[in-house]
Amino acid sequence: MKRVWYVAYGSNLALGRFRCYLAGGRPVGGARVYAGCRDRSDPARMERALVPGGLMFAGASTVWGGGSALFDPATAGQVAARAYLLTPDQVGDVAAQEMRREPGGRFARDVASVLPDVEESHTMGPGRYETVVRLGERGGAPMFTVTHDSAGDLDPVAPTAPYLRWIATGLAEAHGWAIHRVVEYLHAAPGVRLGWTPGALRSALDAFQDSALDRGAGGAG
Repeated sequence: MKRVWYVAYGSNLALGRFRCYLAGGRPVGGARVYAGCRDRSDPARMERALVPGGLMFAGASTVWGGGSALFDPATAGQVAARAYLLTPDQVGDVAAQEMRREPGGRFARDVASVLPDVEESHTMGPGRYETVVRLGERGGAPMFTVTHDSAGDLDPVAPTAPYLRWIATGLAEAHGWAIHRVVEYLHAAPGVRLGWTPGALRSALDAFQDSALDRGAGGAG
């Protein structure tokens, strides 16, 4: 298994934010500096993806405050995602950093080693991003994401503006969505309406009026 698709559905939809996991650094608005992967290379390819399931926000993010984006495979619907073609070791290092663990450490190595055997899902632990879910394959390479093993059972929690702005940026980059579609999509996710009306959400994203979000940049980035 030389390359696999890592499927992002939260703030990692935005390449600039995801590069903090790959090459290290602190994303704008975030409270954490990331170590980066052992292999700091950019993805070999990037493609937009729509995967069956649901998006929700729950827990308490120590990077952004508020709820974290989670993927619920048991929910009917579609999640707008972005697939990055990485090495298994890079996926392990990304997953480790999601859980504040060391790139190249035991958890990272365990994630990389288990990927060939995951047919549907595999839970590594009780944390928010300790369950690996297989989402089929594309171009002969398997597709994986990480989430909580029972995301649908968690209480929804409203996300913060900086976090939503990164997700919105990624939706524009990957899917070419304009701001009205981004607002509609995000507001439908459990947790968001606990803290945001559609109008307030639109106002929070207005900082991107001159960016890809308002232009609806096409392509997969």
